[in-house]
Amino acid sequence: MPRPSKCKCVGRMPRFSSFGPVEREDSCRGNRIILSVEEYEVLRLIDYEGLTQEACAARMDVKRATVQALYAEARKKTARFLVEGSSLHIEGGSYRIVETHLSEAGVQKGGKKMKLAVTYENGQIFQHFGHTEQFKIYETEDGKILSSEVVDTNGTGHGALAGFLKERGVEVLICGNIGGGARNALAEAGIRLFPGAAGEADTQVGSFLAGSLSYDPDAMCTHHGHEEGHSCGHGDGHEGHGGCGGHDHHGCGGNH
Repeated sequence: MPRPSKCKCVGRMPRFSSFGPVEREDSCRGNRIILSVEEYEVLRLIDYEGLTQEACAARMDVKRATVQALYAEARKKTARFLVEGSSLHIEGGSYRIVETHLSEAGVQKGGKKMKLAVTYENGQIFQHFGHTEQFKIYETEDGKILSSEVVDTNGTGHGALAGFLKERGVEVLICGNIGGGARNALAEAGIRLFPGAAGEADTQVGSFLAGSLSYDPDAMCTHHGHEEGHSCGHGDGHEGHGGCGGHDHHGCGGNH
């Protein structure tokens, strides 16, 4: 008897679940390609958010081999959809919707100290992670700020900023827009990311510690070249949730 498939943690359901070529009005009646929700999630995390397979596996609470298999199958189905002009539908699978709640991420218990950083400029959260010239680093305990300092990056570029923060013991980063490569580097450094935040830095850190930070997990910065010319934008305006975390809201099931 086959072993039951383990539920995979999925951060969010797709905004759209059916796709087809506009040239074919009968596409919905043609060959249907079914992409499972967990296959979609692997594509979202790796190809959209820029996570490594290891980081993706951690977010989905599965082994890397499972992610590799899901990723290979998802890419194959996406290629078939594009080449064959079939219809693509995202449905089914073995998954559960799991969200990280700020009340769990921000409020500390048991006297644990934590360092968190924000991209910083003139008292505000700077909106372009890769071009930030300063971070403000806070040391906190029991949900309260103990101390803070502003540190210069001294020209440190995109790829090295994660290491810059890790060397200083930072565990959480709050920022504005951020690219996929930087997300990947932060995940490898073990730094939890809360992008898409804006406003006065101290106020936003206080909101984070209170579990009420408004942020957008899909906030992205798409660069055209490394130093000059880039456009930054947010995702779909989703606030207050992100990633695979503490509560199972829907249970394990194929269709929601």
